Amino acid sequence: MTQPQPQQRTRIGKIVGASLVGTTVEWYDFFLYGSASALVFGPVFFPEQSAMTGILLSFATYAVGFVARPLGGLVFGHYGDRLGRKKLLVISLLMMGGATFLMGLLPTYAAIGLGAPILLTLLRVVQGFALGGEWGGAVLIVSEHGSDRHRGFWASWPQGGAPGGNLLATGVLAVLAVTMDDAVFLDWGWRIPFLLSGVLVLIGLWIRMAISESPVFQEAARRAEQSGAPERAPILEVLRHQWREVLIAMGVRMAENVSYYVVTAFILVYATQQANLDNSLVLNAVLIGSAVHFVSIPLWGALSDRLGRRPVTALGAAGVAAWSFAFFPLIDTGRFGLVVLAATVGLVLHGAMYGPQAAFFSELFSTRVRYSGASIGYQLASIAAGGVAPLIAASLLAAFGSSLPVALYVTAASALTLVAVWVSRETRGSDLTRVAATDTAQG
Repeated sequence: MTQPQPQQRTRIGKIVGASLVGTTVEWYDFFLYGSASALVFGPVFFPEQSAMTGILLSFATYAVGFVARPLGGLVFGHYGDRLGRKKLLVISLLMMGGATFLMGLLPTYAAIGLGAPILLTLLRVVQGFALGGEWGGAVLIVSEHGSDRHRGFWASWPQGGAPGGNLLATGVLAVLAVTMDDAVFLDWGWRIPFLLSGVLVLIGLWIRMAISESPVFQEAARRAEQSGAPERAPILEVLRHQWREVLIAMGVRMAENVSYYVVTAFILVYATQQANLDNSLVLNAVLIGSAVHFVSIPLWGALSDRLGRRPVTALGAAGVAAWSFAFFPLIDTGRFGLVVLAATVGLVLHGAMYGPQAAFFSELFSTRVRYSGASIGYQLASIAAGGVAPLIAASLLAAFGSSLPVALYVTAASALTLVAVWVSRETRGSDLTRVAATDTAQG
């Protein structure tokens, strides 16, 4: 493999744009399922259960997607470290979009019985597998194109795909909630946003095909080819030499992942079931909060370039812990402005953890195992954190009839993140060109 020449490199703005569009489409697909789990899937796929039991079963299938994510991270990470970032990003986008589009065509429980939730669960597994491979490639291809000095800012933009996708999914559902009555929405209206995914995937694919491969990866592959040394599986190298970094990444994610799904997914359950608020009011509040969240993420990433990844992440973890005790009482007021405040502040504080995260995790691992290491640490945490967060929160609410246990749950997750940040090293300014897992990071 020849060393990449300057003219082969895509400008950083184009790389960021391609990554952001692709991650937005994939997160739209993933979050759409979460919103539908709270609003529709109970009566459509589990109609013989009570309202709360149907929601719990819907969130159980929602959690299955998170269980599949580490497997996707493992497989995509292995081939991403061997074949490159770009190829795997295209495959993940096609898998995610295809699964979501097929969800829009699924027969209901009334039509085929148990086959309906089984097919729904299988497609959710495909979604989780695809997303497990998406995140690592998207943030790495930006991190490895950008400079050390501004990596936190540039790498945070693909992170904006999460609120961007949630903004898009919530916006589509909010429009449908206003234009359709509940009966029509439950009958066929819920299918529209799933079928829309097919169009979004084609747009994302067209943009993503135009970018170049990471120059850092190309150089590492060239050096490996020249050395002639046999290559071990990246996952084995990670587990042998950088297992500590994997555990740190998992710990750093706990507060970020739990708080996000409490604010964006569980809020729909709490506000409609406990506070008796209208669906459209809550969806609009999350919509506004997601818009502010999208803007805040690169600002937090830029701040981490100045102050470091650790202090900004710690600020976010402590912030969401404190805010969780105000979050639910604000929703209980039933006043739209205060519900918006609850969601927006929670998401902005989440952004303090999520913005620096892409650069933080990229800098923890060396080039030839970076896709595997970052993906595994990121996705393993998703099982214990975000995957079960709505389910645990709904269970706590059902068991105690109070929001206090849910706030304590968020606080416990924040404590784990603060410990992980405390034992980690500061990675700001690390050299991403280091190749072997045994290389020592700078900074």
